[in-house]
Amino acid sequence: MRREPKSIKNASSALLRSGVIVSICTFLSRILGLVRDASLAFVLGASGSADAFYVAFKIPNFFRRLFAEGAFSQAFVPVLSNYKVNREYEEVRALVAAVTGSLGLILLLMTVLFMLGAPWIIQVFAPGFSDNAAQMELGAELLAITFPYLMFISLTALAGGILNSYGEYAVPAITPIFLNLSLIIATLFFAIEAHDKEEVVAWGVFAAGIIQLLFQMPFLAKLKLLPMPTVNFFHPGVKKILTLMLPALFGVSVSQINLLLDTVLASFLKTGSITWLYLSDRLYELPLGVFAIAISTVILPSLSRSFSSGEAGKFVKTLDWGVRIIFFIALPSSIALFFLAEPLIATIFYRGELTENDVFMAAQSLQAYSLGLLFMMLIKVFAPGYYARQDTKTPVRIGIIAMVANMILNVLLVGSMGHVGLALATSVSSALNAFLLWRGLHLQGHHKFSIEWRKMLRVTCSGLFVLIACLVWLNQQGIAWTLLSDIERIMYLFIVVVGGVAAYIIGAGLLGFRLKMLRV
Repeated sequence: MRREPKSIKNASSALLRSGVIVSICTFLSRILGLVRDASLAFVLGASGSADAFYVAFKIPNFFRRLFAEGAFSQAFVPVLSNYKVNREYEEVRALVAAVTGSLGLILLLMTVLFMLGAPWIIQVFAPGFSDNAAQMELGAELLAITFPYLMFISLTALAGGILNSYGEYAVPAITPIFLNLSLIIATLFFAIEAHDKEEVVAWGVFAAGIIQLLFQMPFLAKLKLLPMPTVNFFHPGVKKILTLMLPALFGVSVSQINLLLDTVLASFLKTGSITWLYLSDRLYELPLGVFAIAISTVILPSLSRSFSSGEAGKFVKTLDWGVRIIFFIALPSSIALFFLAEPLIATIFYRGELTENDVFMAAQSLQAYSLGLLFMMLIKVFAPGYYARQDTKTPVRIGIIAMVANMILNVLLVGSMGHVGLALATSVSSALNAFLLWRGLHLQGHHKFSIEWRKMLRVTCSGLFVLIACLVWLNQQGIAWTLLSDIERIMYLFIVVVGGVAAYIIGAGLLGFRLKMLRV
């Protein structure tokens, strides 16, 4: 009777450590991602050719999120885990060989078709380029270089799924860092003096795919899971994966279609609109990726255990804790992004080819995104409340409603607000998505606001009051961030960020905030 609690406790600790590892690696990757994007902005600016590169970069990433890290991973890992537990080791090797060969063949054919059809693919993803023949041609040339990245990164996702299934979380978590390093090197050491800058950076994307795949292969070899690939679509495991991929693909496609629509509409707007949205997107993704993913990673196994063991009270308590933590972190992050949009864009990106107008335009869309940050982060907590109960249909249904709302809002707002309207539509549709997810959990009794919310609301409001007062005072100083030197911008922003965090914590502490309030 004593062993089971100890086992559960050890498993919980292992999952928590894994979550911390993933969060740290994600944070490092996001920081390097900002350095990467600052380098791209420095060398490429926000020109028509830069827009062409960002579209050519987004297309393989669109399919990567759709297939490799989305539907395929969700289908492959459960099947592999089942083989690992219930089959012989040689059968696991046979599954890996069949999946690698079959997936590799599909990816190879897809890559060849997309490279040959690059001009038509660009027209689908960026129809607004059709008015500029040179931009359309450049986009097609760049896509032919970047698209093989999908093949390499999909095989990397396959390798990462195997490693995760065998308890090796660090290697797959570290792997994305190599994309950022590859692009930083390609941009600052090769493209900066090149005539065809965008083409050089595109080759950096190509190289990153190969590097990421090669990085994981020694670890697979250590597990003796590097068998010779075989094409076998009739293998039971491959057939099962393909069957599971269909509903998963439908669910993952919801958010990706929204991103696709944003790019399509942005291609009709002013030159630079795609770049402005890209830069602002990168900044609001930082708190979303680091904090929300970390909390989601930690609470999902806990929620799953609570549901499986019939501990409804613990399930509700854990989910409510996640919501409280997000509330405490997301609100000040959202307000800071709104007030510091221009200082952040200027400090990180304003140099080289990026103009003062680009800073202003990107800051506007960042402010629009900041309005939805709380809801985007809440989605990361509410969704595990469904997945832990093995309910994948409800989040998909709600996601479709949010997607339709986003499409309608895009069309309504883009005419009068341009690229800012696209960002605002994303924020509003995220609010709808979060509300519907919460409503479903609340009506089913899986989430209830605990008594701890009284203290949390009190201290959060107190902290926000002090934070907003400081940020308003800062804005009244009239600092011209684009006129400062790089060193001055970095120094001032560092002081502002540290001071803002201190102001929020001190303000919350005035009405009784204590660290123990962040515990479950």
